Amino acid sequence: GPAIVDGGESFLLCVCVQLKLINPTQYRFEHLATQMKWRLQEGRGEAVYQIGVEDNGMLVGLSEEDMRTSLETLHRMAEKVGADITVLRECEVDYDSDDPRKIAEVLIRKVPDDQQFLDLRVAVLGNVDSGKSTLLGVLTQGELDNGRGRARLNLFRHLHEIQTGRTSSISFEILGFNSKGEVVNYSESRTAEQICESASKMITFIDLAGHHKYLKTTIFGLTTYCPDFAMLVVSANTGIVGTTREHLGLAMALKVPIFIVVTKVDLCTRATVERTVRQLERVLKQPGCNKVPLVVGGPDDAVAAAQQFAQTPNITPIFTLSNVSGESLEHLKVFFNILPPLSNSKEQEELMQQLTEFQVDEIYTVPEVGTVVGGTLYSGICREGEQLVVGPTDSGQFHKLTVESIQRNRSGCRVLRAGQAATLALGGFDRALLRKGMVMVSPEMDPTICWQFEAEIVLLFHAKTFHKGFQVTVHVGNVRQTATVVAVHGKEELRTGEKAVVRFKFIKHPEYLKVGAKLLFREGVTKGIGHVTKLQPASHYHPTPPSHSEDDEA
Repeated sequence: GPAIVDGGESFLLCVCVQLKLINPTQYRFEHLATQMKWRLQEGRGEAVYQIGVEDNGMLVGLSEEDMRTSLETLHRMAEKVGADITVLRECEVDYDSDDPRKIAEVLIRKVPDDQQFLDLRVAVLGNVDSGKSTLLGVLTQGELDNGRGRARLNLFRHLHEIQTGRTSSISFEILGFNSKGEVVNYSESRTAEQICESASKMITFIDLAGHHKYLKTTIFGLTTYCPDFAMLVVSANTGIVGTTREHLGLAMALKVPIFIVVTKVDLCTRATVERTVRQLERVLKQPGCNKVPLVVGGPDDAVAAAQQFAQTPNITPIFTLSNVSGESLEHLKVFFNILPPLSNSKEQEELMQQLTEFQVDEIYTVPEVGTVVGGTLYSGICREGEQLVVGPTDSGQFHKLTVESIQRNRSGCRVLRAGQAATLALGGFDRALLRKGMVMVSPEMDPTICWQFEAEIVLLFHAKTFHKGFQVTVHVGNVRQTATVVAVHGKEELRTGEKAVVRFKFIKHPEYLKVGAKLLFREGVTKGIGHVTKLQPASHYHPTPPSHSEDDEA
């Protein structure tokens, strides 16, 4: 067959550029299939092929006949490696020739073996009443809203649907795509198990509270559930109000790539929608944000947005849609279908080879199952029956326990891999020994725990000055505790916008922390961000344990 130019760097979303794939020799075909397999592994089960493009990016285009044959070859290759193919878009290029020439972009997605589906976590932010829950209801249930919020009633409230009776204002929703890129959730009221079984890509939406008084829950959701992306929902008729700016700031401080969805366009005129979009563009371009807004106007924009968004985190796609009329909802689905995972398989492999570490975020007691903890496996692999230790307790101890069973997205699972969220059943383990913010680790890890640590911080906002003796609530990953500022290095006090290295001391119990971990602290109007630079292991000195034990506020 004619020579095919191979090329295209491996982005996070593996984009492969092929000029044409016409009657390759058997040997060449094998080579191309192997290459596809490798590309799918690199992109965690997804790759995009561009047909009719030279590897220098020149859009040459193919004749109708060549394009058909090339797509057939691609089909055969995909079949060989057990993948499905979907043509994302075809467009004509005209080079003053009489016969029309086309280029095509094709998404290849491998049907997962052993249910290794792609799992992306998207945090959903936005002011109260911006239409967040309604949007999730429409996306995951597939029926439009009646304009009075009927769609959002379908959202299941809790992990494990346990009515713990507290208004945890964090709920989880899942949107599944099969390997052909079709949404799996829409057939008759499927359960989460059924969605997981037939989906090769899952998007877990973490619906965070929009209300001001739940800001700490929102921060907890952003720091704990390590979302891959954040979706900021803004209502077209109100624009940027209330917590919108803060949510945008939080996501940026935690370096979560963000995209924006403007809802309720059915309620207002085109001019109002455009005013809201312009307002968003202005905020995004401000020096503090330095984002490049990209307004999505059609399905082609959505394809481009998903690819550029994953490669350059400063691009911020903006979608405008209606949950009532369904206008432009498709563009958002196209975007989710192609959105690639941020960490590639290499990083995940490396994390999986480290020792097991599971971060505890939620604790329940379930009848006939016993104690259940929910959280994220930060590193390593966790299997049913695994022996781990959990801690630190108030006195800095770790206790042995056995993982009886594991559930992901409400369906049983034998092996948990680094980066996945799950709930683990611990049988008869005493729930009183557990609290949020603990870790479960391999016994051989010898975890360092500390009462005191140093962090390089930036004070974002403060009413008075920030100095030694000040108390703040510190969030680091799943750890949340009040700490006292023991020292501010090199300065007497800090003012808004200033940077410093500060030493903190926890007031209730030692915690397990890691150097480099992102940190957020707040106290009333005081807010700041930073990262842990140094730990002082607890063994160096022994603080007297506090005589009274207070319950940690949830």
